[in-house]
Amino acid sequence: MNRAGKFNRYFGEFGGRYVPEMLIPALDELEKAYFFYKIEKAFQQELDFLLRNYCGRPTPLYFAENLTSACMGRKIYLKLEALAHTGAHKINNVIGQALLAKKMGKKKIVAETGAGQHGLATASVCAKFGLECTIFMGEVDIKRQYPNVFSMRLLGADVIPVKEGTKTLKDAVNMALKYWIENLKDTHYLLGSVVGPYPYPAIVRDFQSVIGKEVKKQILELEDRLPDVMIACCGGGSNAMGFFYPFLKEKHIRFIAVEAGGRGDGFGKNALRFGKNSRTGIAQGYKSYFIQDRYGQLAPTHSVSAGLDYPGIGPELAFLHDKGVIRFEKVSDGEAIAGYKKLASMEGIIPALESAHAISWAIKKSRLYGSDTLIVVNISGRGDKDIFITAKKTDAKNWARFLREEAESG
Repeated sequence: MNRAGKFNRYFGEFGGRYVPEMLIPALDELEKAYFFYKIEKAFQQELDFLLRNYCGRPTPLYFAENLTSACMGRKIYLKLEALAHTGAHKINNVIGQALLAKKMGKKKIVAETGAGQHGLATASVCAKFGLECTIFMGEVDIKRQYPNVFSMRLLGADVIPVKEGTKTLKDAVNMALKYWIENLKDTHYLLGSVVGPYPYPAIVRDFQSVIGKEVKKQILELEDRLPDVMIACCGGGSNAMGFFYPFLKEKHIRFIAVEAGGRGDGFGKNALRFGKNSRTGIAQGYKSYFIQDRYGQLAPTHSVSAGLDYPGIGPELAFLHDKGVIRFEKVSDGEAIAGYKKLASMEGIIPALESAHAISWAIKKSRLYGSDTLIVVNISGRGDKDIFITAKKTDAKNWARFLREEAESG
């Protein structure tokens, strides 16, 4: 809130609430509830209990000794969000929003998912809290992330394939919003990233900030100083924003957000929100940078990782980009696969393909920094969800034979 008691719903020129009139009361209700419970002691105590005892926090900050040696002594630490319950950072936001929904008296949850980790976390928490769960997921993402789809359904969620548009995350968001509009009275839309109409960017950022808060405490205990460089992959931006946010006032830290360079710079071949096909616009309830075609429509995107192919970016991240606080870089599909293999072979950690983008950039660019540089990379998720993608990329012949034999065995 500002001094006049009104909510500031923008980050510079970005953000806002560009939604149908019928959604305004629901967003007002959510806004008021969140900013009440944000400072309510009992809510925060219950959330802290769940983060520790259900989500498995704090997650480790691990010194990657072998990777450090390969990077000529630049110290590299990994924040292992992959070890949180359900295998990624997504649980941090989901447990907070689900608890908030219960406080608001909601009985149903609707969500969208791309890589499936947000959907998996949502289905898990809904099972715990006894909330009815509906999850929209693009048909393309269902095919490449089927292990998560299987788990979501096992947990009791209704996973609805989205067959419209590109059949990926942006289309799943559209369908989730439509469902929410039709079920406002008893349903909370559990949005999974720092995007959408206000207050969602602030809510998701705050719940994900537990990542950065833990890193700050852990790195001071381990090194007695703060990092020089912090690196995170960036799709919509929840893991990057949660990782960076508690450090943004530290002027000496260089913040690097790594986007999906995909198959190259051509139209539809990447997901670069700060590339040549990106400009400011308004979509899905907020103003930010979006990848657009010449008619101003959301354009096709591509990434080997299902969690990085969203055509927009969180409005606060757009603001921080324009202010020069966060630098955005790119990593190609091939480089991400190489980073995935290197982290597995050198540290015994199999990262999500999203996180592999961040680790690839860290390995490739660490030599740009001085030998005493302290680097922290956020490993936002684990790699088992990507098995159908990575197996084809790294062991296609044996993987195809295994699947064929399994199918034939009945």
